[in-house]
This record gives sequence, structure tokens and C-alpha cells, in this order.
Amino acid sequence: MAAQAVESSTASSGSSVSLGPAVALSCRECGERFPLGPIFACVECFGPLEVAYDLPTGDPEGLRRRIEAGPNNIWRYAPLLPVPADVADKPNINPGFTKLVKADNLARELGVTGELHIKDDSGNPTHSFKDRVVAQAVEAARAFGFTTLSCSSTGNLAGAVGAAAARAGLRSCTFIPHDLEQGKVVMAAIYGGDLVAIEGTYDDVNRFCSELIGDPAGEGWGFVNVNLRPYYAEGSKTLAYEICEQLGWRLPDQLVIPIASGSQLTKIDKGLKELIELGLVEDKPYKIFGAQAEGCSPVSTAFKAGQDVVRPQKPNTIAKSLAIGNPADGPYVLDIARRTGGAVEDVNDEQIVDAIKLLARTEGIFAETAGGVTLGVTRKLLENGVLDPTLTTVVLNTGDGLKTLDAVAPTSGPTAVIRPSLDAFREAGLA
Repeated sequence: MAAQAVESSTASSGSSVSLGPAVALSCRECGERFPLGPIFACVECFGPLEVAYDLPTGDPEGLRRRIEAGPNNIWRYAPLLPVPADVADKPNINPGFTKLVKADNLARELGVTGELHIKDDSGNPTHSFKDRVVAQAVEAARAFGFTTLSCSSTGNLAGAVGAAAARAGLRSCTFIPHDLEQGKVVMAAIYGGDLVAIEGTYDDVNRFCSELIGDPAGEGWGFVNVNLRPYYAEGSKTLAYEICEQLGWRLPDQLVIPIASGSQLTKIDKGLKELIELGLVEDKPYKIFGAQAEGCSPVSTAFKAGQDVVRPQKPNTIAKSLAIGNPADGPYVLDIARRTGGAVEDVNDEQIVDAIKLLARTEGIFAETAGGVTLGVTRKLLENGVLDPTLTTVVLNTGDGLKTLDAVAPTSGPTAVIRPSLDAFREAGLA
């Protein structure tokens, strides 16, 4: 109902919008096309919409040179994104081009003999990958004349929206579950926008936002993960672009990606396929693996059962940024994992904490709980013989551990508390 209301009132203005190579919105289910506008569901079959492009073909070397000459952020890939040509000149938080860390110490610990890399997105402006998708959404919000930026969030997205709106000169009003980690609450609130805590789970928050978007109270609001979702989601493609460029314009053999809504995984796959089609990388097989927390594992459960239907679950996990019990892109994640020869696996809270500590101890990267899920699943897949230890593997860390201190604080603290003397130092067994 909300999708139809938005479509009828605003989509007609989309035909005059210029968003670079983006030419239309296309239904992932029936293929129906719509003009560019703030709509997110097909009015024919209610399937999800995604951006369709007229991408620059025929000169891969020229395109590669153009990308490499661009800024050290996601706007180097502007020719492949739904953004205006002058996007780099506008006030934006300019995320991206984060480090791809060759994790040799971790590889030895895990028995990996091929290349093992961590794509560490904690280096983004608000310390999570959400800055990528929000930066995309801001450009769409500008194009469609929205004055307020909003979202339903498990924490990281609210912070990214608050920061991006402040930079762009827009109002922000974001919605979160009432029981988030304190670090994420503070970071979402600090940017001066309105932050509203909803009593309930993320799925309750999301339902509320779906009601608000169809109400006059939401007039002029751009919900980055609702009516701007087709554009917002495209930001995740930049992870695929960066990984391949940082590997010397080659595809990794295996990727392990966390699953919340599932959109990040599906868009990384889309980005890899686009690079192949454009001739920017050699066409070869790759496998995509999805990672969930055991306490919120609807996609993993469906994958293991050989099912196509993802049944909602009530979240109960320390990995709150992945605690989406009814993931919108769950069925598409299943399709990609099966098509590429990958899998979807989950780990429990204890394994998550162990993985966070392992990554910190071996590579000096402090991951949030989502990163613990991804590395924990990587270790489990290696132990079960599902991941090939001889191949080039990329594991995603999507956020900073400082946001989820509660997960590791009980078992992380001083090695010893001593008097300020050498004798006390020696007595503690530290010499």
C-alpha cells in the first residue's frame, strides 16, 4: 500500500531526474520497468526494484584508467553508480576505498595456504560499511527533493544517516530498537538529528517506518532503506569494485559476507558480474558464502534445509547489527550461494567473541560483532572442508569493535594490576 501511494504521487517526476548511467528501475521478479523515482516495489507483482543501467562498454582499458584517476573514495566508480556526474564536488561524507589487508598471520593460524584478505570497512567515516549505502541514498534524496533523511536501523545505519545528513545540510530522523549497544546509540545521536528508540525488535522498527512512509507525517522524507532502497543498495557494489581493483583487477575465488537484510551480499554479486561484463576483470568462477549468527539465522536455516522460503525468526544474539529476523533479500542470498557453489553458515555467540579476539590478536583489527560472525563462519567453513584453503579468499569486516565493546568487555582487561615498581612487575610474571 505504501509503495503504491509513493509511486502514484512522485514517480512521475522521476523521468526528468539525471542519475548518471541509471536509466530506470527494474523489478527483480517480473522485469517490469519504471521511471527513476522514490519507489521500491513493483506495482505489478510487488517484487523489489533495483537500478537498471546503460553502462559504459567497449573500452575497458579506458574505463579502468578513468577509475584509477578518480578520488580515493567510492566516487571513483561514479560511471557505474546512480549518481550525477558532479557527485564528487558536492558535500558528502565520501566513504570508501578502505583497506584490503593481506592477513598472513591469520592465514597461518587458520591453515590457509592461499591468499587471505580482510576487507576492513571500519575505516569509513562513521566506522561501518553503511556509509557507502547512505552516501548513495543522499544523492537520490537530493535528486527527488527530499528534506529529511530517515531510516530504520540496528545502529550503524542510524549513525551513517545522521552524519551524512549533517554534512549535506538535511534534517535527519532515525529509528532504532530500544536495546541497542550504547556505543551505537551515542554515535547515532551525536550528529544532532532526531533519534527515536522503538520498543521492540528491528522488525518492529521497520514495520513502523513502513507505516510512516505512507502517512502525511512522512511527506518529504527519504527513508534510505525503504523508498530510496534501490539507490541505497547500490552502494554495496562498491565493495566488489574495490576488492577487485585492490587485488590488481582480479576476482577473488571466495568471499565471506555477513547477512543482515542480505542486500550487501546480493549487491556485491551484482558488482562482480558488472565488472566481468565490462571486461574490467577476467571472467572466472567465484564462490560467495553468507555468514549469520546462530541466534538470528533464518537464511542459514533455510540453506541447510534445502528450502527456498526464508522463515522469520526472533533475534537473540550479541550480533545486533545482523539481528534482522525477516531479511528482505534472504531468498536472493540463497539463489546466489547455490548458483556460485557457496554456502550459508552460522556461529554462536561464543564463537563470535573468539573470532573477534583472533582477528585482533593476529592482524591488529578490532572488528565489531558482525565481523566476528564473518570470521567465525570462515573458520567453521574451513574446519568443515567447505572453504578451500588454497584459494584467494576475502572476508568482510563491516564495522569497528569500539561500537560493540559489551561483547568482549567481560573477557578483555588488564593482564595484571601491579604497584609501580620493577619488583611488582617481576612478581606478576611479566619479566
